[in-house]
Amino acid sequence: MAEGGRVVRRVGERVRLSAVVDRLLGRRVPGQREPEPRRANPDAVVDCAVYVDGRREPGRPHYADAYARSRRARDGFVWLGLHEPDPTVMAAVGRTFGLDDLTVEQALADGHRPTVRRDGDVTLLVLRTAGYVEHAELTDTSEVIDTGDVMVLLGDRFAITVRHGAAGALTCVRADVEQRQAVLAQGPWAVAYAVCDRMVDLYLEVAGHVERDLERIEEAVFARDRSADIQHIYQLKREVVEFKRAVQPLQAPLRSLLDQRPDNPPRGLHRWFVDVDARLTRAVERVAAYDDLLNSILQSRLAQLAVDQNNDMRKIAAWAAIAATQTGIAGIYGMNFAVMPELQWRYGYPAALGLMALAAFTLHRLFRRSGWL
Repeated sequence: MAEGGRVVRRVGERVRLSAVVDRLLGRRVPGQREPEPRRANPDAVVDCAVYVDGRREPGRPHYADAYARSRRARDGFVWLGLHEPDPTVMAAVGRTFGLDDLTVEQALADGHRPTVRRDGDVTLLVLRTAGYVEHAELTDTSEVIDTGDVMVLLGDRFAITVRHGAAGALTCVRADVEQRQAVLAQGPWAVAYAVCDRMVDLYLEVAGHVERDLERIEEAVFARDRSADIQHIYQLKREVVEFKRAVQPLQAPLRSLLDQRPDNPPRGLHRWFVDVDARLTRAVERVAAYDDLLNSILQSRLAQLAVDQNNDMRKIAAWAAIAATQTGIAGIYGMNFAVMPELQWRYGYPAALGLMALAAFTLHRLFRRSGWL
């Protein structure tokens, strides 16, 4: 038994020694699990690419590897697109690209107001997204405009877009700008221009749809049957106000980018940002006009309701006056006094009925002529 135990221990020592040698030589130890390879992209990553001289490098690397490759290239940068990242993913992105904690925290939240802010070497640009929600007819709870936001983080060698909400997808933005090598050669600010250009195009597109809804509401308000409900008008006004809050505040941040400053977009993109600003101004003017028009339509509908109520009150008052004459005559003859006109007359009862009918007919004609009935 003792000899058998010594043999087992020697075999076990040889196996352990062989495993140590295999690890040192880099060979796989039998029964040992292979290390899990690093995931290519986190779940929140929509796309990640390296651009050098305006051209996209092949492949879709991990953002950490892409950032390292972009720093080795002379005129390269990485564009990382994220959609509603969770805190774990955003914290890892922040560590990789050197973002401060406040920027990471803001990138996790939505509902920001359009702004431009610079934190050291990183520029933060926030825009609101907008999308038109198709609907057969406008109701008290119809959602006409779906809004979200997109945050663009720009550094020396990177551009990170963080999007919240369903509206304003940036896949088509990347595809379009990749066809424009001269624009992408301007560096990370080309991404900011492409995003701003897409958002303004969406504003104008949504404004066109809202205009058609306004035309239908206006036709219903001023039609003969006046089928428009005031709740429908108010619901559309709420949606337009939400749209206005997304579009109008972007004017000041965008115009601040047109100043000739070292940390602003390069001169090669200046005229492109000027074009975006001009189209944004047109969108703001259209939304402001829609808001004013809705105010006018709402006031007109309220005035119509007041007129309708006044007409109803006049009709009620006219019929009450007609009924009052009948009540007055019947009340007098119902007092049963001993001495009353026509009390002993054979035709007194028909005469009283005829007087009541004549009074009612005369009043009805007078009220019809005056427009009360």
